[in-house]
Amino acid sequence: MTPNVLGAEELVAKQSAVDREGNLRCSLVAGVQFRPTRPVPHEDGHVTEVARASWDILGKPVVQVHISTTFAGRIRAWGLHPLGIDRLFVVSGLMKLVVFDGRKDSPTFGQLNEFVVSEKNPGLLIVPANVYHGWKNIGTSEAVIINMPDRMYEYEQPDALDLPWDSEAASRIIPYTW
Repeated sequence: MTPNVLGAEELVAKQSAVDREGNLRCSLVAGVQFRPTRPVPHEDGHVTEVARASWDILGKPVVQVHISTTFAGRIRAWGLHPLGIDRLFVVSGLMKLVVFDGRKDSPTFGQLNEFVVSEKNPGLLIVPANVYHGWKNIGTSEAVIINMPDRMYEYEQPDALDLPWDSEAASRIIPYTW
């Protein structure tokens, strides 16, 4: 039913990112996985699991853990690892994480996924090799992300390629506007 209001033709119906069981509605880019977690309250605060060896989603062992911070309103995109897998977990802040499948031989070539995560809506995002990914801090304070890649950082030959989000090339290649 369309309301009889100025601008009615511009209104867009809201849709929940999850179904009534809490499962994500979107179909994921091939190889991308997302495991929602939850903060569990106790008398002294909360505990939230970030990763467990028993979770199939981890695949390979964790070989390095590092923290990245992003100031409020800032964008860090687009990155890509030709060989490695990123395992991202937002510790604090409100972040929009986005992945884009530019792999020409992928069944989900051209597909995007967005995930809005925070300490109140946590989850572990697995980004496979050769998938563009980035994020924007959509909160009001500095955000913190833990990454647990499956490869150690090689200082002399990093497994990392960048496509600046605000470049002409990025706007031509990735159909996403931050």
